[in-house]
Amino acid sequence: MLQLENIYWLILLPLPLLAARLMPAYRDRRVTVRVPFLDRVARLTGQTAASTGTTAPPKGQRIIHFLLWALIVVALARPQWLEEPLIKTLPLRDLLVAVDLSGSMDTMDFTKADGSSISRHDAVKLVLGDFFERRDGDRIALVVFGSAAFVQVPFTEDKDVLRQMLDETVVRMAGPRTMLGDAIGLAITLFDRSEVDERMMIVLTDGNDTGSQIPPARAAEIAKDKEIVIHTIGVGDPTAVGEEAFDEVALRAVSDTTGGGFYYASDREQLQNVYAELDKLTPRKVDTVSYRPVTDLFQWPLGAALLLTFLYHGVLAIAGSLARAREDRSKQQVARA
Repeated sequence: MLQLENIYWLILLPLPLLAARLMPAYRDRRVTVRVPFLDRVARLTGQTAASTGTTAPPKGQRIIHFLLWALIVVALARPQWLEEPLIKTLPLRDLLVAVDLSGSMDTMDFTKADGSSISRHDAVKLVLGDFFERRDGDRIALVVFGSAAFVQVPFTEDKDVLRQMLDETVVRMAGPRTMLGDAIGLAITLFDRSEVDERMMIVLTDGNDTGSQIPPARAAEIAKDKEIVIHTIGVGDPTAVGEEAFDEVALRAVSDTTGGGFYYASDREQLQNVYAELDKLTPRKVDTVSYRPVTDLFQWPLGAALLLTFLYHGVLAIAGSLARAREDRSKQQVARA
């Protein structure tokens, strides 16, 4: 779409016409001789005596000058071409997923769609990968934890990278134990670099905290102070004992402290239902920013004005050369006669 950035310059367009009408004509001052019988001489020579000392430019010259003025004024008005708007979607929420990779996540007590048995970790990867695909508009980070917590993927909108890095995780790659509190603490440091207002964390674990430097309850209090909502999902065996015991009380306390929810999934279908429920609780929120590329076109009227000037003076120069050539030929013919 064509637009004029400084359209107010167009009020100068009629200025040459107003000047020609309101200002006095140019009067050419020349040295003259007063001849009482000038009219008789004019009739005898077939010429017309000028009765005034004013000089008016030819009509063609006036048209050229007005066109040049119009082109310069249009250039000053800064014509621009607006491209189609470019719309970018900005995330309004950062989502962090913390996945337990302790040794117990290798337990084969989940089933695939065809009925075959798979490990807890494989079930989490299958369902979590689909969950990532549905989170359009969110920036997502992935933290894995075992005997220590590690950032697998920082906050990103690239779902392909998230899925690839999730697929590359294996049980015990972060150690055999479950440092839940340290995982929450690491997630908080990632959220400190976040610039959005809404922050959410999902923790998947099948056990209990086994010696984190930061107890889960304390980590949850810090997360609450920083307005981070934590949803906890348990995928463990409630009847297990020892280090593999499933600590539902601790997980509920973490989610209740931060205003999140606690969910338990004993099989892959329940795990899918949990993520579907989270989708309902936390619908995607996005903001859009539009930008229209602008291309300045002022050089075109300026170029046209220069070209018209060159053409006009070129034509005058050629016409003058031809006139002088004709005059020279006439003088030569008169001299020969």
